[in-house]
Amino acid sequence: MTANASPAASNPCSVNQLGKHRVATIVGLRPPLGQAHDSRLTSRLAELGFLPGESVTVLRRGPGGREPLAVQVGETVFALRALEAACIEVHPDNTTPCA
Repeated sequence: MTANASPAASNPCSVNQLGKHRVATIVGLRPPLGQAHDSRLTSRLAELGFLPGESVTVLRRGPGGREPLAVQVGETVFALRALEAACIEVHPDNTTPCA
């Protein structure tokens, strides 16, 4: 009997879709929606260490569950706007979905 792949493993989501205290692995960066020709934001995120294979944890969210999102990559904590967090594609580190 073979195990089915979990939905989380087959469908990446973005950091802004992760729940509080969720850990995920970065699989890539994508430009903001509607700005496919502008790579400045994704370049900046890569320079900060948001690279494929790195682990990212959502520590907390701003008032009302909004922005900014406090996320940790390695030893560093960053405050991200929702637009920035939406550019970071991840796979959650367990079998539950992103949210």
